[in-house]
Parts: sequence; C-alpha cells; structure tokens
Amino acid sequence: MIFSSVFFIFAFLPVVLICYYGRNRLLKNRLRNLTLLIFSYIFYLFGAPDFILFLAGSTLFDYIMGRLMDRHERQKRLWLTLSVVVNLGLLAWFKYANFMVAQTADHLARLGLDLSGWEAVALPVGISFFTFQKLSYTIDVYRGRCRSITNIIDFAMYVALFPQLVAGPIVRFRDIQDQIKNRVESWDTFYSGAVRFCWGLSKKVILADTCGRFADVIFSLPPAVLDTKTAWLGALAYTLQIYLDFSAYSDMAIGLGMLFGFRFLENFNRPYSAVSLTDFWRRWHISLSRWFQDYLYIPLGGNRKGAARTYLNLTLVFLLCGFWHGANWTFVAWGAYHGLFLVIERIAGLRRVPEDRLRVLRRLLTLMVVVCGWVIFRCDDLGQAGRFFTAMFSLTTNELPTSLVNLLDLKNTVLMLCSATALILPSGAMDTGPQLEKRRLLAAAAGIVLFMVLLPWCMAIMASGTLNPFIYYRF
Repeated sequence: MIFSSVFFIFAFLPVVLICYYGRNRLLKNRLRNLTLLIFSYIFYLFGAPDFILFLAGSTLFDYIMGRLMDRHERQKRLWLTLSVVVNLGLLAWFKYANFMVAQTADHLARLGLDLSGWEAVALPVGISFFTFQKLSYTIDVYRGRCRSITNIIDFAMYVALFPQLVAGPIVRFRDIQDQIKNRVESWDTFYSGAVRFCWGLSKKVILADTCGRFADVIFSLPPAVLDTKTAWLGALAYTLQIYLDFSAYSDMAIGLGMLFGFRFLENFNRPYSAVSLTDFWRRWHISLSRWFQDYLYIPLGGNRKGAARTYLNLTLVFLLCGFWHGANWTFVAWGAYHGLFLVIERIAGLRRVPEDRLRVLRRLLTLMVVVCGWVIFRCDDLGQAGRFFTAMFSLTTNELPTSLVNLLDLKNTVLMLCSATALILPSGAMDTGPQLEKRRLLAAAAGIVLFMVLLPWCMAIMASGTLNPFIYYRF
C-alpha cells in the first residue's frame, strides 16, 4: 500500500482515523497506541505479508534486549552487541545475500561449489529503515540517553508506526519517547497535518512523477542516441525527481504523524541550496545523516583524532551510506564519490569559507557535483554511468528521440519548469509550518489551493493508474 493511492486515502486512512479518535473518546486514550499498532501491521500486510512475523519477531527481540540492559547493568555490552549483530546480520542477509552470490558464483564454481540452484532472497519492505530505528533505540538505552520502554505495545507501535515505516524518516526513540505516552491531539495540529500531507501528495503525483517520466525515458536510451543536451536533461530530471519524490514521502509521513499528535523531525531543508557538500548533507535525508553521524562517525573518532583519521572516517561512513541504499556497485561508487568530495573540502579548507562569500558560484559548483553523483546513483551499473558521463561532457548533438519528443508537450514542460524551482530556492531554514501559523491569511490561501485545486488534480491522476512507486520503497 502506498500513500499516493485511492485506496489509502479514501479507505484505509479514514478507517484508521475513525477508530483512533472514536476509541480515544470512549476509552480515555488507553488504546490509542494499540489502535495505531494494529493498523500499522495491517498496512505492512498489504506490502509484505510474508514478512509480518519477521517484523513482529525482530521487534520483540529488541524489546527484550532493551529490558535486559536496564535490568542487568553489568551485561549491558553483551546485550547491545547481540542486538547489533542480529540486526545487522539480518539486514545483510536479506539485502545483500543475492548480491554476494552473484559476485562470487563464478569463483566458487571454480572451487567446485555450484550455486545454480540458489533461490533469490526476498527483501522485506522497509527493513533498512526499521532496522536503523531499532538500533538507535538499543544503542541509546546502552548509552543511558533513554530508559527502556516497559510496555511492549508502545515499543511495537514505535517501530511499526505506518506513516514512517516503509521509507522514513528514521525516527529515533529518544526524539519521540514523550510523545508515545503524552502527545496531545488538536484540531490545529490535525489541519496542519492534512495540509502537509496534501502538499507532499501534490509534489509526488504532479511534479516528481512528471520528472520521473523524463528520467526513465532518457536513462533507457541506447548510448548511440544519447547526446549532451539529452544526457543533461536526464541528469537534471532525475535530480529533481529523487528530491521531490523522497521529500514528498517525508512531507506525507510528517503530515500523517501530525494527524495522530506526533511531531517528527524534518528530513529535508532545501538541499539544492547548499553551498558545499558538507552543507548538502546537513540538508539532505537529515535523519539518515544524523544517524550515521551519531552512531558511526562519532564513535569512530569523528574529527577528534587528526586529519588522516578524519578522512578515513568520512570515507568509511559514506561507503557504508552508499551500500545502505542497495546491493549494487553504483551505490558504493556514489558513496565513495561523496566521501571523496567531502575529504577534498576539508583538505582545501572550503568548510571555513564564510557562507555568504561567492555564494552563487559555490551553489552552482555544489549542484554540479550533486547532479553528477545522482547519475551514478540512477544508472544500473558503472558501465552505463561511464557512458552517460561521456555523453554529458563530449559536446555531441543528435536529434531528439521520438520517445522524448512525445513527452515534451506544454503540460510536461511547464511542470518540469515548476519542479526546477527546487534548484533556486533560498538557502534559509524551511520554516513553512511556523510561517503558516503566524500568517493566518497565507495558511487559508494555501489550504484553499491544496484542497480545492491540487488535491482533486491528484485524485484524477491517481484514478488513471499512472503512478510511479516511491523511489525509496526499494531501499
């Protein structure tokens, strides 16, 4: 089940809201977390019915690890180690077993080991996200930053909460532990959540999917057809698609959370307005960046053990960040690429340059680096990435392929130009919520446009069945 579907919006979500708020009034909030847990598991059943017991079992395991760490202080390291090994072991098996078999099959065959009967391992939906959530919980309990949760229903709800279960943001337990028990729902928060959800839905259905159609066509072209202008159009289309698609999911997840009284942290802050790669990673997929910073980069020593160790730590973190995205050498190369540029920034001292100095030039250079990185990320293999870069920088000209000409109508062109505004946004903090709260007239106008214009437009597109799945569903 996806958020941008008619069934979710007109069937699943209304039933959840009716049961949630109906039970609250009758039972004085005692069953609201249980209600969310039940519907979160139903939500997961629609996408991965074969793995519902895996989700429940792994949740029970980490609940027990947390309780054991609180009860047996001397064995805390043992229980944490067990939690980390089991969680990362399961993640590695489900996510990378097929990749490792494909990479080693020929070598093992020479040793007499036949893997021709290997059955592909299916990937549980959302495993990368809920694994990192559970690890943040057990690590924080070990560090004493939070106490283990006593009610297993509350913990299971935290892990499986359907707004962010499949594709984030990665919500750390210590950020919402008070909200699990003491959140307060209100009509103002509900309305703000509905607006945020509709805004994310519009970004996904109207803008991101339009950019995605251009990217899909161009990245599937044969090398002989691909020329410089087409390759750059494809690179920019995917740059816009992945931002609009993933930030739209985060908007919808944050909005859905607000419907039930939760306040999730922001996951994006105008990343294409960054003036450096360091600045970009403060703005892009913030929950993942902070996770790697707090649970890997800083424990490795961060920047406290000299320049060489800092460069090594950055490289390792971004190699793992790339590999976290999927079992493909393109993701590893993408992570190494970003790690390399972050090291170059430190060596060159660019991080110490005031943000207002040469801002336009630095934004353009940063965007160029990011766009080229997305080419690596999008390609099926490194060979395709090499051919795509050749087309981008060889200054060749061919006639536009028919498949692309058919897309270049007035509507798609206008929507692409609207999407491109993401590249020129000011770099200030994204404080849409507070601004709308302060400016009631602006909030009313935004609500009218969203609910009276964009939402019906989205419904029409969704009813036609031309939707693309969220990009981060496969991670």
